[in-house]
Amino acid sequence: MRLVFAGTPVTALPSLEALIASPRHDLAAVVTRPDAPAGRGRAISASPVKERAAAAGLEVLTPQRPSEPEFLERLAAIAPDCVAVVAYGALVPPEALEIPAHGWVNLHFSVLPSWRGAAPVQHALLAGDDVTGATTFQLEAGLDTGPVYGVMTTTIGAHETAGELLERLAVDGAGLLTATLDGIEAGELTAQPQPTEGVTLAPKLKTGDARVAWSHPAAAIDRRIRACTPEPGAWTTFRGRRLGISSVRIAADMRGESVPPGEIRDLGKDGVVVGTASEPLRLGMVRPEGKPDRTAEEWARGARLTAGEVLE
Repeated sequence: MRLVFAGTPVTALPSLEALIASPRHDLAAVVTRPDAPAGRGRAISASPVKERAAAAGLEVLTPQRPSEPEFLERLAAIAPDCVAVVAYGALVPPEALEIPAHGWVNLHFSVLPSWRGAAPVQHALLAGDDVTGATTFQLEAGLDTGPVYGVMTTTIGAHETAGELLERLAVDGAGLLTATLDGIEAGELTAQPQPTEGVTLAPKLKTGDARVAWSHPAAAIDRRIRACTPEPGAWTTFRGRRLGISSVRIAADMRGESVPPGEIRDLGKDGVVVGTASEPLRLGMVRPEGKPDRTAEEWARGARLTAGEVLE
C-alpha cells in the first residue's frame, strides 16, 4: 500500500522505522507536529519523527492544524491508500480522515475500550492493572472510539515505570501496526466495533496529579510514582520546597512498624524511610528543586536531614 505516517514523539519512532523497512509498503510522506520549544533551554526543535523522516529523505508535512486547506490538498495529491498514526498529537478532522481509501489506522497503547485518551499507560499503572497492551483501530471523530483491527497484550512489570512500559509497548506495537497494514492490504482484516462495556478514560496527567499523598497506602503511592515517571514527575514538598521522587520500595526491614504518614525515620545507607498509611517506604532516587537527580542517601546527607522531619 501507499502510506503516509503521522506521529511526533520518540514513542512513534519504532513504528516509523518498521514502515521504512517494510518491503510491502511504499511510505510516501510523514505528517508531524510543527517545530516547538523543547528541553530545559526551551530551544525550538524539530520532533523526533521529523528528524528521522528527513534523514530518510521522506517528504515531511508540518501543518499547524490538519484541517488547513493546504495540508488537505497536499495529502490528496499524495493519494495514500492509508495513513498510519502513532501519537500524532492533533485532532484529525473528518475531511482528512476521508482522503485515504482505508482511512487512518491508529496504534493506541491500551486494550480498547480501556483507557481511551492521551495517557493510557500512566492510567493503567495508576489503576494497578496487571495487564495492558496495544490496539490498532480505525480513527474516527470520537475519542479512540473507532472499530478495532488488532490487539496485543502484555503483563506490567512489578517495578515498571510509565516511561519503561511505554518504550516496550512502542516496540511491540510497531509489529502490531505493520501486521495490521499487511492484513488490510491483503483484504484479510475487517475492523470490529469496540465493546460498549468496560470503557475507561485516560486524560493527560497534570503536575497536580503527580503530588504524592503520604496518607495513602504504600502500594498506591508506589503506583503513582511509577505512573508519573518520567512525566509529569512525582513530587512532594520538604522544608517548603519541591522534591521530585522517581522510585520507592517497601522498607521490608521495617514491616509491622507504625510510622506516621510523611514522617522520616531511617536515614541509613540504603536510603530514607518515610511513613505511609500502611507499610513504610524507602526512597530511591530523588530530585531536589533546581538540582539534578541523586540517591536519597546523597540528598539526606547534603540536606542534613534529621529523623522526625516530615515530607508534606
